[in-house]
Formats: sequence, C-alpha cells, structure tokens
Amino acid sequence: MELAHLTLFEIHQKIKAKEISCQEITAAQLKRIEKLNAQLNAFITLCPEKAMARAQELDQHLAKNPASDLPPLFGVPMGLKDIFLTEGVRTTCASKILGDYIPPYNSTAVQKLLNAGIILTGKLNMDEFAMGSSNETSHFGPCKNPWDLNRVPGGSSGGSASAVSSGISYATLGTDTGGSIRQPASLTSIVGLKPTYGRVSRYGVIAFASSLDQVGPMAKDVRDCALMLQTIAGYDPKDSTSVNQPVPNYLAALKKDLKGIRLGIPQEYFAEGLDPEIEKSLQQALQTLKELGATVKPVQLPHTEYGVPTYYILAPAEASSNLARYDGVRYGFRAKNIETLLDLYEQSKTQGFGSEVKRRIMLGSYVLSAGYYDAYYLKAQKVRTLIRQDFLNALKEVDALVTPTSPTCAFKLGEKTDDPLKMYLSDIYTINVNLAGLPGMCVPCGFNSQNLPIGMQLIAGPFAEEKLFHVAFAYEQATVWHKRRPTL
Repeated sequence: MELAHLTLFEIHQKIKAKEISCQEITAAQLKRIEKLNAQLNAFITLCPEKAMARAQELDQHLAKNPASDLPPLFGVPMGLKDIFLTEGVRTTCASKILGDYIPPYNSTAVQKLLNAGIILTGKLNMDEFAMGSSNETSHFGPCKNPWDLNRVPGGSSGGSASAVSSGISYATLGTDTGGSIRQPASLTSIVGLKPTYGRVSRYGVIAFASSLDQVGPMAKDVRDCALMLQTIAGYDPKDSTSVNQPVPNYLAALKKDLKGIRLGIPQEYFAEGLDPEIEKSLQQALQTLKELGATVKPVQLPHTEYGVPTYYILAPAEASSNLARYDGVRYGFRAKNIETLLDLYEQSKTQGFGSEVKRRIMLGSYVLSAGYYDAYYLKAQKVRTLIRQDFLNALKEVDALVTPTSPTCAFKLGEKTDDPLKMYLSDIYTINVNLAGLPGMCVPCGFNSQNLPIGMQLIAGPFAEEKLFHVAFAYEQATVWHKRRPTL
C-alpha cells in the first residue's frame, strides 16, 4: 500500500521496526503536500523546517531508547485545523483579522498530541471562525473535496477532512459546533467523532460558540479515531467546562460483533429532504448491523424540527460575544488611517471579518438585545432542554441511535453560497447532537452513483463513546467503504 494511505497503527509498526525513519516519512509527507495542496487548498500554513527539525530530534531519541517504549503517535506527521493555538506557528482561524497572529503557547489538545510524538506539518483550512458548512468562507479561499475537485469537502473542518482523505495528513483534529467534524467526514469518506461536551479540553481553541464547541478526532478508520481520542481526552483544570471523569480504554471497546446491542432509528431523521441514494445506503447499513447481532427498533425525537432554528439563535448569540475581543487593539488586523477610537473598532471589524461572520455577529447581537432576549434567546434555551430530553428518553431504550450524517452528498462549489438558509440545512442531522451535548460519530457507509461518499451517524448517551467505537468498528470490519481512496 502507498505510504500516504497507511493508518496510524501501520506507521507506528514501521517506525518501531525501524523500516522507516521519522525524517523519511516526514519528507515523503511534505513532498505529497507540495504536490496536492495546489489542487486542494487544504493547508493555510506550512512549517516544513520545523517539521524536519522535529523529525530529526525524534530519530535521535529513537536511536538512544528502546522502540518498545515509543508513545503511540511517535513520528507521525500531522496537520491541524487552524483554530488550534500552536506555539510559534501562525494561527489565523481562516480570518483576515488574525492573518499574522502567532500564539505564544499550545492548546491543551495540541500539546497532548506533541507529547505523544506527532510532527506538526502545518495548519489546515477551515470556514472563517468555524462558521460554515462547506469550507467556502475561508479568507484563504475554498478547500476542495479530493473525490471531486469541483465540490466542497464540507465545513467547517473541511481542510482537515480533505487532508486525511487525500493522504496529506495521517489523522487530525477538528472542532464541531453544529456538525463540523461529522459532516465533512461524511462528504470525504473518513471517520470523525464529536465527543461528549467536556470530554476534551477546549483550552487554546479559538472560541465560536462556547456551549457547543467540542474538539474531536478525524482519521482514516475507527481504530485510529479511538487512538486519537485516547490521546486527547481527559480533565484539564485550564478549561472550566472540562469534566473530571476517568477516561476509559477506547481501544478495548473495539469488537467485531454486536450481540446484545440495541440500536434506535429516529423516524424524524428519515423524512422528506433526505437524498434517496443516502437513504438506500443507510437501509443497507442497518441490515449489516442486524446481521452482526444488533437489534433495531424505531424511536421518536419529537422536537427534532426545532433544532436548526434553535441553533441559529444560540450559536450566533455566543459568537457575537466571543468575537467582540477582535477590536483592532488586542489581536491581529488593525485598520489604517483612523481618526477616532470608534472608527478603529468599526473599520477593523468591517475590513477584518468576512460576510458570514458579520451576518452571525449581527444576528447574535439582535437576539441578545434589550426587549428581544426573552423572546428569542431564553426561549431557544428552553427548547434546547427539550431536545436534550428527547435524546435521553430515547437512549433509555437503546444503546445508540443510527441516522444519516448529511442530507446530501458533497455539493458543488458555489452551489449554496447565495442562500444561507439552504446552507444552514446542511447540518440538519448533526446540530441537535451539539445542542444535547452528546457524542456523535460518522463512519463511511457507501457511495452514490457519482462516486461521492455517504456517511452514517451514530449517537450515544453522555460519555458513552465506547459504545460508538464498538458499533462503528464492528460495522467497519464487515464492510469495505473505509478502504476506498480518492484518485489524485
């Protein structure tokens, strides 16, 4: 198999056996990035000198220490979404307003990956401040889908998904506020997991909507995804929303049969609007899950239809508060030829933010304004509670839920950019999981007649990521979808 398409486990075995050095694998990965990034626009920033220096340092470490003591991600080159702070490496959040920002420290998740041995190759493209479902709102231009360069890879972690799918990053991290890991994973045929809110530290991750954002892994298969979560999960005293709960052994949850597992099918997720080819793939996947030993039953999530409007009140409200700090004084871009302080604020934001970010700031400011708070924001919070209760009630009857991840396969670049409401519906099957704070996972489950990937979403109760890994691994071992690679 081509080196670029090896899994994390396969790379680890090769490095342990000294079949390949960290410098050799890093040089090969940088060469592939140089070849493909012009087509994909997956990387915003590259740091080849730092990467090769780190690889040399790791090779020297390996020469002096037993290979059996290597941490699990030792020597793996990896790009990271440009929303994670990386010490000494430019972090833009795909925005002009942070175009030259170089952080003085690493986010907790990045530091854990570095401690486990990764080699940072650069920062990956995304929707500006993670606001988007297609990776078309980036100040640095849209990212492309490796399965069809005329189509989007999904958003906001589109650069991360495109990089893993095309083999220019062996795995990576994304952030998921309304589906930004699972939807791009579905559109590019990789595995993506949004953990339970609070399972992974958000310290050092640029905030979009703080009560919804969560960090999660994106990888080629379920086992790599489990390894990545094992590395980054855990309590962090630097993050006040981090939950102090033991981290289970996720790799031990990988089993090949589903005897005794009960799966629920929310009827509301298989209604009008779902692409017939996606529904057909999901029905075939359900049949496979039954053959593996699972029992399947219909369940109801009666407040599902209120998820999208609720999300688009709460998320912009939090965004308008979080983005107030970018005022031209403390971070990044500052407008020139300014006469007054008020002009500095106005012009820095006007020139520094893109149109989608401005739209959400205005919407959020409106719903939080005097006279409208009770009518919109408070009511949305009450609906959010009802949506969470729906999930908890359904998950009393079953171990996990099975749904589509996206209502369509990857759409063409520019197809939805003039219609924000149509674009917002791209996350219709993922948003409610964020509102409920639950873990959700996307695994490849087929391709449509145009050879575009289709993903299946699995949802479990709070901190029940092991159940997701169990179901996803059993399904993956019984199918071949995760082994297909795009031709580039």
